[in-house]
This record gives sequence, C-alpha cells and structure tokens, in this order.
Amino acid sequence: MSVPALSRTLHRSVDVGGVRIFYRDTVAPEGAPVLLLLHGFPSSSHQFRRVLDTLGGRYRLIAPDYPGFGHSDVPRPASTGGSFAYTFDHLADVVEGFVAALGLTRFALYVFDFGAPVGFRLATRRPDRVTGLVVQNGNAYAEGLSRQAREFIALRPGTPGAEDTVRGLLTLPATRGQYEGGAGDVELIAPDGWTLDQHFLDLPGRERPQLDLAFDYHTNVALYPRWQEWLREHRPPTLVVWGRNDPFFPEPGAHAYRRDVPSAEVHVFDTGHFALEEKAPEIIPLLAAFLDRL
Repeated sequence: MSVPALSRTLHRSVDVGGVRIFYRDTVAPEGAPVLLLLHGFPSSSHQFRRVLDTLGGRYRLIAPDYPGFGHSDVPRPASTGGSFAYTFDHLADVVEGFVAALGLTRFALYVFDFGAPVGFRLATRRPDRVTGLVVQNGNAYAEGLSRQAREFIALRPGTPGAEDTVRGLLTLPATRGQYEGGAGDVELIAPDGWTLDQHFLDLPGRERPQLDLAFDYHTNVALYPRWQEWLREHRPPTLVVWGRNDPFFPEPGAHAYRRDVPSAEVHVFDTGHFALEEKAPEIIPLLAAFLDRL
C-alpha cells in the first residue's frame, strides 16, 4: 500500500522595512511553479495548511502573515502615534517588499478575502510577474458585495457606533460564525482555524490595526475599475473557487470575473466564506490541475 507523501514546510521570517514577516515556504523541486498565497480576515497563513501539506512537494507554495496578523510583528499603528499605517496600500507595500526580499520574479497569486485587495494591488504594480490568478471568495466587483458588506464598507471613524460594530466582528462568536456560516456540514469544519484566529485577535495591540483596516476598506471598492482593467488587459489564467453561501461576497462576484477574463474557470461550492475549510478535497485537485497548466 502506497502512502501519499506530505510536503515539508519551512517556517521562516524575513525583515521587510523593519517589520518581521513570518511565512511558510514549502520544499519543492528546483524550478517548480511558485504560488503566493495571501490570506484573509481574521486569519493568517495557517488557513492554507492543508494546501501546503498536499501540494507543497510539487509546487513552491509561499504564504506570509501580514503585519498585525498571525505570527508577524505588530508595529504600533500610526492612528495611535506609531509609525505604521494599517491601510491596504501599506499591506501591499509590505507584500511587495516581501516578494523582493525572497527574490521572487514569477509567481501565481492565490487571493482570499483581504488577500484580494492586497494581491490585486501587487498585480497592477507588477503585472509582468504574475503567471496566474486563483480567487477564493475574493471580491473585485460591485455585484459581489452583499448588503452586509456594503454596510461594513460605509463605516467611518468617528461615526457613532462604528468602532463598536467593528469590535463586534473581532469576538469569538463572529470569528466562529465566519467559518461555520453557510457550511453544508459544520462537522467538516475544524475548530482549529477560528480558535487560532481568535487567539491572535485577543492579543494586546491587535485591535487597533483591525479597526484601521476596517475603516480603510472603502479604498478597495474605489479600485475595482482599475483591477478590472488589469484583468481585461492581461487576461491572466484564472481559477475561481467560491463558497456560494458567503454572507459578505455572494455568488455573483464569482461569475463576474468571466466578464473581464472570459476563459476564467469558475467553480461554486455549497459552503460559506472559508470555502477551503470544508471543500479542500474538491478545491485542491482543481488547484493542482490549474498550476500544471501554467
């Protein structure tokens, strides 16, 4: 009986502009395709553990934690007198610096949730480096925004109740709900993900960065036309995998990618926002086949 081999994953850190960035990097054959995996809120590179374990021996998979997330540093926010601006532009600056620090010249992008605005900024800045695009519940279209998402995007600092609304999203019930909400079978959702996410959210100094990013989210919607232009102009090989029961990014956001990349491969699953948690057995083979075609 043959036993499928699990990959070896290295757990490393690199300095990017004075900020220590933690990342996971699989041991793959020389010259293997590179996939940069960009996590969402309120998660970290841990969310890709099953992908790394399964495919990391065939492809070089690299998954960083953003500043203020996971095992990376949490520099003091500019909003409280520090020097680090927790904006999506700045997160993209850090990821761009991370790519440069690792010497990555060609790579595919896997973007999920917050990873989409970070990844699309990187793609529009460095279009020559992107070999392909994998989107998992990462939105770039107005029709991919639910009423709940639009209400969140409308929040602004100083508006009565705005900070309390965001703080409500940083609680254990909300974090767990993001994982289990819309799932076809909650028994397939491991509790490790939301437990680890909540651990990091509850650490000292973690709340303000999340508040700042929440209030900056509207800048992403303003850039949708630019990202769509990049998609139309470059037509990257594109794989879209989507949980149709996502309360933030509904199913129309998945199909919208075909408007700008008609050849995009779109798969919609009966699950929620964290589609990979429940549907990894279905999604990972699609991802492998996609990477083999690049």
